[in-house]
Amino acid sequence: QLQLVESGGGVVQPGGSLRLSCAASGRTLGPYAIAWFRSVSGLEREGVACISSSDWYTPDYTDYADSMKGRFTVSRDVANNTVYLQVDNLKPEDSGVYYCAADQRGYKCILRRAEYEYWGQGAQVSVSS
Repeated sequence: QLQLVESGGGVVQPGGSLRLSCAASGRTLGPYAIAWFRSVSGLEREGVACISSSDWYTPDYTDYADSMKGRFTVSRDVANNTVYLQVDNLKPEDSGVYYCAADQRGYKCILRRAEYEYWGQGAQVSVSS
């Protein structure tokens, strides 16, 4: 059974950066598409970024929500069985809980919650001066 654990959240000043990690256990992440979602201001989880399987014809294809392009970068570290989300120039409205999720149909990279079977517990990010 695949298990995901997020880490790297915390309190950051506006304009700062952080890197969230999504570490997997139980299975290797290579075949899975991995996505990051976030829940801000108590709203429903919204898609941030995703990365397709590293084992497919177009390995590690990435996609981002339109509003996230430019400040968010998703990447995969196969050796450490981890996917990262780098967030730069953080804004107070980025505060919330960030979740990673895995889809065993790894060839797809879709920012839709229903596509993902496995979820982590979330990491809290607070952007405040």
